[in-house]
Amino acid sequence: MAAVDPAIPPVRVTGLVNRFGQQLVHDGLDMDVRRGEVFGIVGGSGSGKSVLLRSILGLHHPQAGRVEIDGVDLTVLHGDALRQVKHRYGVTFQNGALFSSLTVAQNIQLPILETHRPSQDVLDGLAELKIRLVGLPTDAGGKFPSQLSGGMVKRAALARALALDPSLLFLDEPTAGLDPIAAASFDELVLFLQRTLRLTVVMVTHDLDTIYRICNRVGVIVDQRMVTGTLDEIERNDHPWIKEYFHGARGRAGRRQ
Repeated sequence: MAAVDPAIPPVRVTGLVNRFGQQLVHDGLDMDVRRGEVFGIVGGSGSGKSVLLRSILGLHHPQAGRVEIDGVDLTVLHGDALRQVKHRYGVTFQNGALFSSLTVAQNIQLPILETHRPSQDVLDGLAELKIRLVGLPTDAGGKFPSQLSGGMVKRAALARALALDPSLLFLDEPTAGLDPIAAASFDELVLFLQRTLRLTVVMVTHDLDTIYRICNRVGVIVDQRMVTGTLDEIERNDHPWIKEYFHGARGRAGRRQ
C-alpha cells in the first residue's frame, strides 16, 4: 500500500447528499477530519449519523458528493480498488457485530486471512497480541461472544478492528449499553490506543461524557449539514439544537468530567 501524504486529511466529505424517497437526510454536508485527532459525530434522532458513517465506510452510495479516505474518493471505486481502501481503516459497530459461531481469536484472525495467509502459529500470536492490547485476559481468545460480558464484547470488537494495524479507526456508539464505570474505562482505552498507535479516531456517539472526555473536535449534524469545531467553539454556537444539547443538564455534567 502506497505511503500517504500526511498533509492530506484522513477523512474528507464534500457536498454529501443522501436522500431516501422524499426524505432529504444530508444536503451538501461537508466534514474534514485531521490526522491524529479524536473526532466525534453527534446529532439528533433522524439526523443521519448512521447514514453518514455508512457513506464514509463505503457501505452506502450517496446521491452526490465525495467521500475521501486518505485522498481517495470511495464513491467512484468498485471491487478490489474499494477493498484496498477499506483495508486502511478498522471499524466497530454498536452491537459488536462479532460472528457468534467463531471464537474471539477467530473473529480477530478473520480480517487477516482476507488479505494474508500466515501460519496458524502467527495467526494465534497476532490474535493474542490484539487481545492483550485491548485489555482482555488471554483466555478470552478461546471464548465465544455469547460467553462475554457487554464490555468484553466491545473490547473484542475493538481488537478485531485493529487486526490489520489501521491508522484510521471508526467507532459506532462505542459506549452504548455500558454502565458509567465501564464506559469511562472504554474511553480511556480508546485514548490510550489512539496515542500509542497514533490513530485517527472518528466516532458516532450520543454520550456527552465520552465527547468531553476524549474528543478533540466535534461535528454536529443539524439542518442536513454539519457544524464543526472544538468543544469551546461548539458551545458558543447559537443554533437551538446545539444549545439545548450542550448546555442542558447532561452537557453541564459532561463539562465537569
